[in-house]
Amino acid sequence: MDKQKLIKIAVAVVIAVLAIVYYFSNNQETTNYENIVSNDFVVENKIEENTQEEKSEIKVYVTGEVNAPGVIELKEGDRIQDAIEGAGGIKAEANLKEINLAYEVSDGEKIYIPNLSEVSLEETQEIALSTSNSGSNTSSNSNGKVNINKATASELTTVPGIGESTAQKIITYREENGKFKAIEDIKNVSGIGDSKYNSMKDSICVK
Repeated sequence: MDKQKLIKIAVAVVIAVLAIVYYFSNNQETTNYENIVSNDFVVENKIEENTQEEKSEIKVYVTGEVNAPGVIELKEGDRIQDAIEGAGGIKAEANLKEINLAYEVSDGEKIYIPNLSEVSLEETQEIALSTSNSGSNTSSNSNGKVNINKATASELTTVPGIGESTAQKIITYREENGKFKAIEDIKNVSGIGDSKYNSMKDSICVK
């Protein structure tokens, strides 16, 4: 066999070897990529399954102005809005003004949806306070003087020299320091000097 033929055979063998190496190398990379993608898919599925398992069921009791009051099954993290929907939605007379629909409910909680005709707790307290102040009206004093220890802001403004701002200062002072022991003590309130005191002293009392 001549030298030229040997060279051709050697070249052919080298090309064949390189082709085989390239094929197996490329095939291995493809396999590794598929394994990575497959593994990622499995991990993502496991994370999603775990997340769903963590959201266990809870039960809340929904009552008041809803169409189907009763015990409702929800998922952890659900809101009052979800509970209302689970109870068939609200009735026409439902009052949602005092309800935080975004509030996250907890297991065993009772959710009450009030009627529009009902008075809120805050309004009830305001009415009670107003009634209490009315019952201790300072003008009931036999000499018609305003009791600076009990008067409301509006009552204080009936005294000469006391405007809304000064009335509020008097109430704030009273809350922080207690009742006035004598009418002269009102001069301890910021903004009330001798001149203003002289204009009001005949119209106020402490008992």
